[in-house]
Amino acid sequence: MNLNSFSHTYSNTSQNHPLQHNSQNYLLYNKYVSIHSEDRDILAYPNSSEFEIELPEDILNISTMKLFSWTFPSNYNTFSKLNSNITMFFKFINPYHPAANGEQDLLQNAIANALNYYNDSTNYPKDTKDIGYYKIIIEEGFYNPTQFTTELTNKFNDAVTKVVTKYMIDNNLFSELNEFQKTGGYTRFIIVYNNVSQKIWFGNQCDSFELLNEMIFLSNRVDNFICKRNQLPDFSNWGLPSNVGLERTNVNSIEPVDVKTSNYIRFYYGDVVKPNDNGYWLTPPVDNNGVPLKNAIVQYIECPYKINIFGPSHFYMEIQKYNSIDETEPYNVNNFTLTTNETNGIVNSAFAKIPIISTPLTQYYDGPSNAYKFFNPPIERIRRLKFKLRYHNGTLVDFSTFPYSFTIEFTTLLPMINRSVKFVDNI
Repeated sequence: MNLNSFSHTYSNTSQNHPLQHNSQNYLLYNKYVSIHSEDRDILAYPNSSEFEIELPEDILNISTMKLFSWTFPSNYNTFSKLNSNITMFFKFINPYHPAANGEQDLLQNAIANALNYYNDSTNYPKDTKDIGYYKIIIEEGFYNPTQFTTELTNKFNDAVTKVVTKYMIDNNLFSELNEFQKTGGYTRFIIVYNNVSQKIWFGNQCDSFELLNEMIFLSNRVDNFICKRNQLPDFSNWGLPSNVGLERTNVNSIEPVDVKTSNYIRFYYGDVVKPNDNGYWLTPPVDNNGVPLKNAIVQYIECPYKINIFGPSHFYMEIQKYNSIDETEPYNVNNFTLTTNETNGIVNSAFAKIPIISTPLTQYYDGPSNAYKFFNPPIERIRRLKFKLRYHNGTLVDFSTFPYSFTIEFTTLLPMINRSVKFVDNI
């Protein structure tokens, strides 16, 4: 409790006591209210990111209020359907064909035929969708770099494995299918993380490929239309390729500069994929005898930007009627911004800006907030507060079933009785 005395004139703190003169002296008193998310009306507010609560008593003559302390769970998903960043598309440009290079391996030829058949849209009815490209969906959650590249590698290979398996079944290639399954399916995609440059590299042992980053926009636009989310446009986190470190345009794989002397990709700082690989993480595929396939050339893409797996850095707390923080918005080229000199930001958009200071799964504590709401004249009373916790793009923070707590500080004014002391000298 903070007690301070000062003298000031406020219009709504006067009194009409017939015997006591209003001295316009007030005592500053800090009142603290601890609020827990689990104390809300769960039937009315099932989502803990938005709720209304009634205070234990009326808070009177408030001059300022601010977020004093808080504890929140760090349980966010960097990658989720809500964030529109779990989907990626790719296709093959020129799959390696063993027969054209003098290889007689039946399994390798069946794989090549399956990839070429899937690439050729003339093999399917005109109204058939999703032909020629592959779609992968990663699991929602939070990854470290190694987990992330392992997930991508397995998803890329699994998408191709399903296509090849279907082709072999449709064409009664059961002997090749049995061998294909024994060898683990399609395993030519190798996606790794360079610990030094902090970038992701996409590799394929012999099949040239293209990452279809431009398809992300169509996919996200449809998802947003269906979900009808109130979300601002985001030009930095626009999809899974942006987290990977790619640009918005499609990108094709390339070969090593000199395939005759270095038909491989190597990192020189140490082992990459497995122990004792000495950094050689992408080499041509081999047949059943361990001999590299003839004229098979490795293909790779180095992402131009560093990986981004951290997730949001802040979220905002709104208190209905008591926000005091102005907030900018992503710039939009529209009639408003083209015809005026004004910004498209929001005045009094939030009450507090809360940093996320740890990664999942943890609990973090912090405070106090520097921002505060000032009332002049003081507000007479506050009984109910309605909260909303959201990210900068407008989406609600998803705490799932994890509880959290915070404390609001109210600085109130207590009127003081005008006291005067008169000393009389009786000598």
